[in-house]
Amino acid sequence: MKKPVLLIIISVFITAFCFGTDPAVGFWLSLDEKTGQPTGGWEIYIVDGKLFGRVLSLAGEPQDKIASRCRESYRNFPVPGKVNEMRVVGTPWLFNLSMDSPGVWRGGNILDAGTGHMYRCKVTFRPADGKKFLDDTLEMRGEIGLGIGRSIYWQKSTREEASSLR
Repeated sequence: MKKPVLLIIISVFITAFCFGTDPAVGFWLSLDEKTGQPTGGWEIYIVDGKLFGRVLSLAGEPQDKIASRCRESYRNFPVPGKVNEMRVVGTPWLFNLSMDSPGVWRGGNILDAGTGHMYRCKVTFRPADGKKFLDDTLEMRGEIGLGIGRSIYWQKSTREEASSLR
């Protein structure tokens, strides 16, 4: 009698672990550091165990804007073709991050489509704590090397909010 119950409990935990969603996955708004206003809506998702993020909408920009300030190609960019001819909306500018622990991803890159600069990237989910983080937040840390970089913070959103910026 005890063995079947134990097997069921173990199965539930394995299923939850395998199919549970990482807290970084979902919809987010990138925010202007000075005004706190949204600049872009993002979808963060996992493919083959790697974390990616694509822009769903841009605030104050044409939705068909081309990443013309980018170079033609970047090492390990996840989409074939000329990057400087790709639309900002719909392209995965955050790519190939590996999980460190639930909610913490590193080892990939983020490409700033507005400047063409690519950075090593670490993503850390920060749950709302009522103090420093009033809402669920993603800390996006871009680095140029030797730990030199900066963090920006994204706000948890819905699909509708992330898709409707204009």
